[in-house]
Amino acid sequence: MTKRPHGSIRRSQVLTSYGPGAMVDLPTRSVIIGGLESWSEGGREPVFEDRLARRLEKELEVPGLKLFTPPGDSGDPTQPFTGITAWIFPEWFVGPYVEPDKLNPRKDGARSRPLVHRERLLDGRYQNKEVVPIRFVRACINGHIDDIDWHDFLHDASDTCRRQLWIDERGTTGDLTNVTIRCDCGKSRSMATAEFRSMKDAEVDSSAPAGDGAGKGKAPLGYCRGRRPWLGPRSSERCVNERGEAEVNRLLIRSASNAWFSETVSVISIPDVDAELMKVIEGAWAMLAEIDSIEELRFARKKFAPVRGALGEWTDERVWEGICRKRAPGGVEEKGFKRAELEMLLDSKDELGTDKPDGDFFARRLPLSAGFPYAGIERVVLVHRLREVMALIGFTRFEAPVPDEDGELGLGVRRAAIAKDLSWVPAIENRGEGIFIAFNKKMIEDWAKRPGPSARWKALRDGQERWKQKHPKFRGDLPGLAYHFLHSLSHLLITSVALDCGYASTSIRERIYAIPDVGYGILLYTGTTDAEGTLGGLVQVGRRIETHIAMALERGRLCSHDPVCAHHEPKNPHEERYLHGAACHACVLISETSCEQRNELLDRALVVPTVGPENAAFFEDP
Repeated sequence: MTKRPHGSIRRSQVLTSYGPGAMVDLPTRSVIIGGLESWSEGGREPVFEDRLARRLEKELEVPGLKLFTPPGDSGDPTQPFTGITAWIFPEWFVGPYVEPDKLNPRKDGARSRPLVHRERLLDGRYQNKEVVPIRFVRACINGHIDDIDWHDFLHDASDTCRRQLWIDERGTTGDLTNVTIRCDCGKSRSMATAEFRSMKDAEVDSSAPAGDGAGKGKAPLGYCRGRRPWLGPRSSERCVNERGEAEVNRLLIRSASNAWFSETVSVISIPDVDAELMKVIEGAWAMLAEIDSIEELRFARKKFAPVRGALGEWTDERVWEGICRKRAPGGVEEKGFKRAELEMLLDSKDELGTDKPDGDFFARRLPLSAGFPYAGIERVVLVHRLREVMALIGFTRFEAPVPDEDGELGLGVRRAAIAKDLSWVPAIENRGEGIFIAFNKKMIEDWAKRPGPSARWKALRDGQERWKQKHPKFRGDLPGLAYHFLHSLSHLLITSVALDCGYASTSIRERIYAIPDVGYGILLYTGTTDAEGTLGGLVQVGRRIETHIAMALERGRLCSHDPVCAHHEPKNPHEERYLHGAACHACVLISETSCEQRNELLDRALVVPTVGPENAAFFEDP
């Protein structure tokens, strides 16, 4: 008989919500999803996307890296068992409430439950009663996670007391100040003292040996021991910070939203606009190999008929760009994901790709009416057919990875490993449709230089600097003013389009293109592993894009939280919304599954005039 799994999740959820290192609640236990070595080989299917595979192979330094889907269930009971291994975690459990002593009731009204380790359970029960996993664990910024040593949490290092532990709860909020850990020896400690707020609050002893979990100094939960239970019960590694000192453990609520952030990389499968050019250059390389400048190229083309015949209609600038790519170290230099996509979407052809039922990409340019009122928009492309490939390469805890403007790997992030020895990564392909809106490059650059946008950018940049101070591990620069504008407009458009296209707003995703030397644009698209994302709703909306832009701009002018929302200062330390301008859940923020920046880097004051900053908007009042 084939063994039945303990639970099931969608393949796409493995990449976005429940990948290696993520905790999942089962009916009676909490488990942590195992690393790639513990996934069955049966049920996996290869995913082919050369651009993504080549980039990940280079960035992750794994030659021959492959892409496979997570193992799926065949649905045939006669086939071998397939699935993903998960380990029981945490291993501390909480028993049922203990009735108060009627002759000696507790004066504080606390509800007490026994705190027991897995080794004390019999057939998964304690004293023949059901238990539930405790909701508190400890983890570090590097992704390591471990059970809290509750005896050590209560007692000094010299105290060997191992009496029964209890968890006392007061009130109904679950606030840490209302939760106390107590021992039968009489010692107790509030869970509020375990919360990590900052390195200053922890008062970490920098002389502590790296990875020493016993000598905790004044750190609330001691130092990280580098435990990686998702890679096996005994898996661990040395855990230190940038200074080579022991990393501090932080309190983590098992089901909290910051317990696991996936780091995914996605790419749109597109026809390579340079493929034909590079083929021409390869054929004529014997004549082009000695050319060292565009001036020499022009001279050779003018003087030698064979060179003119080989290069055909290609311009000198495009040919020289191709020559430079071929001469790049290691061969032809791979373009960034978004750069290649934007160049293709900005191509002058009226049709892009091939109109085939099983094709990966097909788009048509929509002619704009003569009286189109939005001068900054110069091109609208209806993407009838689209394929997105997404791969999971790691994860973080506490802080989400921040991709750069070109959609590359997270900036300044120390991702946790999803396998002991990485040879492949899980990936899925999503098919859908979309709308691409291109903006006039010169108009955006001229707008950014005006006094109003420049002053607003200074305020946003001040907030970014405050954010960087809170995230010392971050390295690099956050996206600029044009990205903030496009990103905010994209959110307003998603909300507007969702009212008419037939898709829920959570099913529409965005891709922001802000590459100064190429151009600026927004791609709104659907993406799903089944046929749901290809119903044609977004393409039909694109034919009425003028109406939806008007609705989006009207929605951005006034928020129900104004004037508080519009007057928000990004650098305000009390709100700690350093990457937000005029943005809140009542106006610009949308589902995080739709946003490529997890609802950060937003300011509707850059899109349309508000009751806040003046003269900063790209679209002025009519």
